[in-house]
This record gives sequence, C-alpha cells and structure tokens, in this order.
Amino acid sequence: MTSLAHALSPASRAESLRVLASEEMDVLVIGGGVVGAGAALDAATRGLRVGLVEARDYAAGTSSRSSKLFHGGLRYLEQFNFSLVFEALKERSLVLNTLCPHLARPVPFIYPLEKRIDRPYVGLGIGVYDVMGAGRGVPGHHRHLGRKKTLESFPSGKRSAIRGAVRFYEGQVDDARHTMMLARTAASYGASVVNSTRVTGFLREGDRVVGVSATDLETGESLDIRAKQVINAAGVWTDEIQEMVGGRGQFQVRASKGVHLVVPRNRINSATGIITRTEKSLLFVIPWGSQWIIGTTDTDWKLDLAHPAASKSDIDYILEQVNKLLADPLDHSDVVGVYAGLRPLLFGESDSTSTLSREHAVSSPVRGLTVIAGGKYTTYRVMAKDAVDSAVHGLGGTVPACVTEQIPLVGAEGYNGAYNRRSLTAERAGMRVSRVEHLLGRYGTLTSEILDLIDRNPELGEPLSSAPEYLKAEAYYAASHEGARHLEDILTRRTRISIEVDDRGDAAAEEIAALVAPVLGWSDTHVAEEIEHYRLRVLAERDSQQQPDDDTADAARLGAPDVRAGVRA
Repeated sequence: MTSLAHALSPASRAESLRVLASEEMDVLVIGGGVVGAGAALDAATRGLRVGLVEARDYAAGTSSRSSKLFHGGLRYLEQFNFSLVFEALKERSLVLNTLCPHLARPVPFIYPLEKRIDRPYVGLGIGVYDVMGAGRGVPGHHRHLGRKKTLESFPSGKRSAIRGAVRFYEGQVDDARHTMMLARTAASYGASVVNSTRVTGFLREGDRVVGVSATDLETGESLDIRAKQVINAAGVWTDEIQEMVGGRGQFQVRASKGVHLVVPRNRINSATGIITRTEKSLLFVIPWGSQWIIGTTDTDWKLDLAHPAASKSDIDYILEQVNKLLADPLDHSDVVGVYAGLRPLLFGESDSTSTLSREHAVSSPVRGLTVIAGGKYTTYRVMAKDAVDSAVHGLGGTVPACVTEQIPLVGAEGYNGAYNRRSLTAERAGMRVSRVEHLLGRYGTLTSEILDLIDRNPELGEPLSSAPEYLKAEAYYAASHEGARHLEDILTRRTRISIEVDDRGDAAAEEIAALVAPVLGWSDTHVAEEIEHYRLRVLAERDSQQQPDDDTADAARLGAPDVRAGVRA
C-alpha cells in the first residue's frame, strides 16, 4: 500500500466496475453502510481480493442518520447487558485513540437529576459505566454536580426541574464521513468499491452462491460479479436481499425509526451535551458545530426503507421532551434541520422496538453466503470481523486473522502532529486557524490534498456563499476524491449542509453543481436536473414534516423521485 490514500474518483469507480465484472473476488460485500465498509476493509487487510457494491451512496441509509456518537449505551447497562456495554466502550477507545482521531473526539455530557432519588440510581449506573470504560479514550472520569454547578454549566436549564447532574464523556463522530472513509481506506488496501450499483439477484451453481447480478444505476448497464464468498451487510434491507436466494434466513430484521432535530447553538445555553431518560427512550442534546442535534424517537417502521420520513408528531414529541428541561422552550420555528434513520433490530418476541436486541448475529443460510445483521454503529468493527471470520471458513487454506484494531483510517496517520502544527499550516495557507481546525476534523492529514487543490485554483479557497462553514474546495473534493456522484451525496453526507442551514441546502445546490459539473462530466441539462432533483427532495421532506402520522409523512416524502436511475423513490 502506498502512503497516499486512494481517491474515490469517477475514473477509479469505472476501473473498479471493470475489475468486478472481469475478475473473481474472494469476498464480495453487499452494502456500503458502516458494517459493509468495515467488512470490506477487514477482508482487504487480510490479503483477500475484495469487492463492495452499494445501491445508493456510502452511508446513504442508517449509517448517515445516527446520533453521531460512539458510546457504550447507558440503556444497555440498565438492561444488564454488560458484555455489549464493555464491547462498545472498548471500540470507543479504539476509535478515539487509534483508528480515526481526526474524525472522532470526546465530548462532555451531563445527565440532569430531576428527583432526589435519581442521584444514587443514576450515579451508580454512570459510575459502573465509567469504571467499565476507565482510561478508554476520554479525558476524565465522571463527576457529581450539585444544583448550582449544574445550572452554571447549563444556564438554559429549567431551575424548577433540575436538582443536580452527573457529568461524563462520550465519543462523537460524523457517521457519514466515517463510513465513507472506511470505504476509502478499504480501497487504499486494494478493495474495489463502487456506489450506485444495485444487486438484482444471486449467481448460483447448484446449492451454492457464487456471486451476484448487479446494475450500474448511473448508466443502466448490467454486470455479473463472481465471488467465492458473498457477505450480505445490507442493514434494514437484509430481508429483501435474503428473498433473492429463496426466502428468509435464520433471523429477521425489524426497522425502528429514530428522528433527530437540529437547532441553532444559541437557542440552548450549555457548556456540555445533555442526556436524559424519557418514558420511551434516551433523549440526547448533542453539540454539533454551531448547532445542537436533539433526539431521538424509537418507533416501529414498516414503510419505505430508503427514505424514512419524520412526521409532525415525531417533531412534537422531541420538542415536548426537551422542553421539560429548558427554561426557554423550543418550538417548530427553531428547527433548522430534521433527519430520520432506521435501526436494524434483530426480530424479537416483543412488539416494542425499544426492547429488541441491538446485539448482532451472523448466519450462513446458503453455501457461499454470509449474513450479518443487528448491532449498533459503535460496534461496527466487531460486526465486520465476525462476518469476515464466518465467510473465510468457506475459502479454504489459511486466511490471516483480523488486524483492523491496528489499521488507522486514511487521514489518521500523523494527525496529532498535524493538529499541533495547525497555526503554521494556517499561516502558510493564508487561513484562519479555526478553518484549518475544521479541515483537520474532516480530513485529518488528507487536508494537504484540499490545500493542494486551492494552490492550483485559489477560487476553491473561498467559502460557499450559501454555506460559509464549508470551502468550495470541499464540495469539489467530495466529487473528485470521495465518491460523491450526485448533489444529494454532497449536501447530505460529504457535508451536512442539508441539515445545517435554514434553506436545507436549496441555494447551495446551484453553487455546488457548477463546481462539480466538470469533475462528474455533467452537461448543462444534467446540472439543471440535479438541482431540480435536490429541490424536490427538500420540498418533499418539508411536506412530510407537516404531516400528522407515519403514513401521510411517507406518502409526502415519496413525492420526490430518487436521483439515481432505477432506484425506487
């Protein structure tokens, strides 16, 4: 492997498609979410010939719509699921310290105490959580705060509701960027990774799966991809993929909808994030740049999997819950962005998704096919390892063990030194130090590639006029190096403009389309179509968020066609 990260460019995608169509893979992964990308990296770093196909975009489903936290899961501690908590805390440490310190960082939170009886109960739970994660990537241990110190830290807190708090740390990450970087790292180790490529069926020889049939949704061309082993890592689409081999597997997956709101940072005055319990789930108020992310819900979802819709009742519920803690209540006018994601839960006996298992399971329903499902974002690496461990049993010979505990993602190598030199970098680039910090937190040491683009074309060093937290170079780089194929990919996943500005990226769409058209080979007609697609998406999402329930919200969201040809909207 060279020291340079592999660029997920249009040319590299074309070459990966050529390789997939002409060479037999050792392992082919279906699904470009965090588990699929993690599995591709795991297999590639064992010296295997690896392919990955994703129907839409890297992290387009669940993996771009989480709470953006690497956390052990206080909820699972309440369920006495100590093994899952310990596993997650170990993974949090790996991510923060070794795998991607440029993308993940520790963030302080408080758990407000609303009743006298809360302190011993909450304190014991967080204390156990803290001990289990001792020394695991966060700056300090938990602390108990009295009422006065709590309100000094959280001035927006409702004085009549708060008696104190427990302060502790969690890990935060931009989930979509992290997943894309996993795929890019896999590519740097030789994996052929492609998005906009939908699996349409399985290739069979007798009772064995020997590959897949797929369609390139950018061109409509079909291809057969042969592989000795196939891993189904399709998340909430697991059952749909399973039906292609003749029915359900050994377990089923149920989708649970989680909705999050984004509000301006100045609407809540707090020095830390906030975690509290509601009647149905945990509520997070998470610092996110110049905004807060507030969520989440936990409700059964049986409608469209690609575009889960947040309804007015979802938004009302979250506002109602957070306002129990706020002296100055939030209302709908404060909401800048909304997003909804689906958790892939293993099917259980209970009707309540909040009690279904977040542990993962691996099975092999047909020779040549491995299925991985369940789990949580934080434990993606363990899930990927277990899936590849299962798949390699069918390869014969000796395959090396998993090494991903020691494989930093692209941009991580040398990050701490680069961060320490940020003032010098800013001086040489003619930027504010805060701008360089922003770049380092998104690209790590690959920031040098952004600065090289700006050196060659100084115009790319200007901020986007409609989303000034981002440089024009970042939009360009998303298409030239990060595999973005459409405006939606850039506005919702490579950046977070779709939830961070009031117009949901409507104005930025035109600006970014002009920047990336030469990279992606778009004609003027194609540019106009991309802008129209994105604006229809924004309108449909806004409409869905005015609807009273899931059914009407889903119908409204599906009013916008999907930008990828052949993908059901």
